[in-house]
Amino acid sequence: MSDKKLVGVVTRYFAKIGVAAIMLEDTLKVGSKISVEGTTTNFEQNVASMQIDRADIQVGEAGQEIAIKVSDRVREKDKVYLLD
Repeated sequence: MSDKKLVGVVTRYFAKIGVAAIMLEDTLKVGSKISVEGTTTNFEQNVASMQIDRADIQVGEAGQEIAIKVSDRVREKDKVYLLD
């Protein structure tokens, strides 16, 4: 099993566009593999793109709220883990 590290928590989900807002607790880069886990959420995906205030960024830092496109529905308070 791969190691996983908590990188953030989902703060909002925009169902129409399939985008999650995530408050970061650690650094996250475009291209990283993440796992989103919660009571009814459990899937893995690669981070294809990341935005802050609709501007594309390559790296998000702790304390920033970023938006990423997600492949499945997420919910508030779902945890986002970085996979090795």
